[in-house]
Amino acid sequence: MIRAVTFDFWDTLVSEDRGAMRGMHLDAWTAVLAGAGIEVPEDVLAEAFRENWLVFEQRWVDNAGQWTPHDATDFVCDYLGVESGDMREELVETFARVGERAPLYAAPDAASTLEALRDAGIALGIVCDVGLTGSPTLRQRLDGFGLLEFFDAWSFSDETGWFKPAAEAFGPALEGLGIEDPSQAAHVGDSKRTDIAGALALGMTAIRFAGFHDRADGEGPEAQAVLARFDEIPAALGL
Repeated sequence: MIRAVTFDFWDTLVSEDRGAMRGMHLDAWTAVLAGAGIEVPEDVLAEAFRENWLVFEQRWVDNAGQWTPHDATDFVCDYLGVESGDMREELVETFARVGERAPLYAAPDAASTLEALRDAGIALGIVCDVGLTGSPTLRQRLDGFGLLEFFDAWSFSDETGWFKPAAEAFGPALEGLGIEDPSQAAHVGDSKRTDIAGALALGMTAIRFAGFHDRADGEGPEAQAVLARFDEIPAALGL
């Protein structure tokens, strides 16, 4: 019997228009640099950010620890050959500001589905691999969508130090939900490599959400159910 369900954040509960946050990051950095009298061609700055993201993605795959906004700022400045100096903290802060202001979208029917699960006695948690938008901002965005109140436990990688599919990435959320036997829990996420592989390895029921992006060709095992709509989740769990 399923007693708890954990959810991925990005492209499961919440998504963005592709490239929107990157564009905002570039605009913010251009403004800060220009304010310091430093002009960087748009294509050069974009290349620096692409290289920075490749570093993050490799650390993500290798489970080598969080790549923070401080790390990203140092990397991009080094790549550009720019001394960050007094700008450093302002550049670091751009990542939080973009995370707070970027246009994001909650999955349709997310609130009503989470409410239905909770009304059925299901405890709810989040297991999220954090990029350059930290967990405090992600909680804030969930609250803005009216979704934060449904969750009782969390596993954000910038707090746990672990990315999915590692068992340690799921552990704090399951423990916080009172789940000792992972077979009594399900996980909903969009990525085969991280969400589905991690959940199945623990013995959880795995559901792949394809409502934002269907990553059917992604590396990793397939879930027991693949759903395009959030409101299909209760039925898929036999509720």
